[in-house]
Amino acid sequence: MENRKSYFHLHLISDSTGETLISAGRAATAQFRGVNAIEHVYPLIRSKKQVKSLIEAIDREPGIVLYTLVDQDLAALIEAGCHELGLPCVNVLAPIVETFQSYLGATYRGRVGAQHVLNADYFARIEALNFAMDHDDGQATEDYDSAEVVIIGISRTSKTPTSIYLAYRGIKTANLPIVPGVPLPEGLLRATRPLVVGLIASSDRISQVRENRILGATSGYDHRDYLDRATITEELKYMRSLCAKNNWPLIDVTRRSIEETAAAIVALRTKLR
Repeated sequence: MENRKSYFHLHLISDSTGETLISAGRAATAQFRGVNAIEHVYPLIRSKKQVKSLIEAIDREPGIVLYTLVDQDLAALIEAGCHELGLPCVNVLAPIVETFQSYLGATYRGRVGAQHVLNADYFARIEALNFAMDHDDGQATEDYDSAEVVIIGISRTSKTPTSIYLAYRGIKTANLPIVPGVPLPEGLLRATRPLVVGLIASSDRISQVRENRILGATSGYDHRDYLDRATITEELKYMRSLCAKNNWPLIDVTRRSIEETAAAIVALRTKLR
């Protein structure tokens, strides 16, 4: 029988926040079914004393080591420590930076946390996140012409998390719940700037998600109808006709992650410009 671990220790060492490593580590781990990473994150590593302590921690719980350090002396200490322990150790950004440097013919600056500089993009994301929160779940509909994207859909089609994800990308996004028999707000019908996108899913999927959320406060719905697949089917039929009437694109999120749905919306924005 194949001897395979169901979990492993993943040590993530960064001289900044560690977000880049966490994303890379989780993306790689997701490719291996039935294997889970126990993450050990060491952010803001900028001294030899810190490196010595984390090497001792790695020795106690050996596993894969990923790091992003600008200081080459500290990086060399980590490499040497892992070599001595017989553990795999990868400088995650090194091959990417080397490729950029070779192609651009530019000098590598080696700035700690350079990706987190408070530049215009950063402030655009903060503004977009504030906008998404202020325009969540049908709020401030009179201001929809200030949005870049308006997401519409019946209850439990991932409108809010998709809006937040897009906002993190710097895209001002509002979302509006669609209820049969409830008129669309004038602010949406008047808006000419935003891309309006409808989200749908299978009736089985929506019923399942609603059942998991039934203990929460869901206003405006009778719980029996809220979970009834026939009623959900009618809601979806109304959504499709609404989008067809207004020439709004539809995205089926049944088998899509939030990231995939957001990517589809970004692609629509590019296509329709």
